[in-house]
Amino acid sequence: MFIDAILQSKGVVVHTLPHTGRLADAVAVLNHHNIGAVVITGADDAVVGILSERDIVRRLDKDPAGALELPIASVMTRNVATCTRDTTIAEVMELMTNLRVRHMPVVEKGELIGIISIGDVVKRKIEEAEFEAAALREYIAS
Repeated sequence: MFIDAILQSKGVVVHTLPHTGRLADAVAVLNHHNIGAVVITGADDAVVGILSERDIVRRLDKDPAGALELPIASVMTRNVATCTRDTTIAEVMELMTNLRVRHMPVVEKGELIGIISIGDVVKRKIEEAEFEAAALREYIAS
């Protein structure tokens, strides 16, 4: 099973912010859309980073009074792990686990086409296991 299956079921809406924004802007987007991460873009809408709730909390711990005025670029994670729609769900699950990330942008030919979360991946794996179990039950019953 491939990441494309997740994108087809959940859609391809991705919330982004420019790297020049403030951390307060990112907090507002996360809260407004009830999401855990926002993709940060640079010139030509290229992915230059990702900002998660975890990044924000770590910065708040260091500078609670001034953190919200900081530029997003100073807080975001710069080395963003990405995948394509043709990446297998198993590969993404392993990569997310090894890197300890919960969100992964889907990028093809330099263009952001979606984002997946570890919740999306786990949900799809459960659906896959349930489908296989039902097929086995049907096979045994016939």
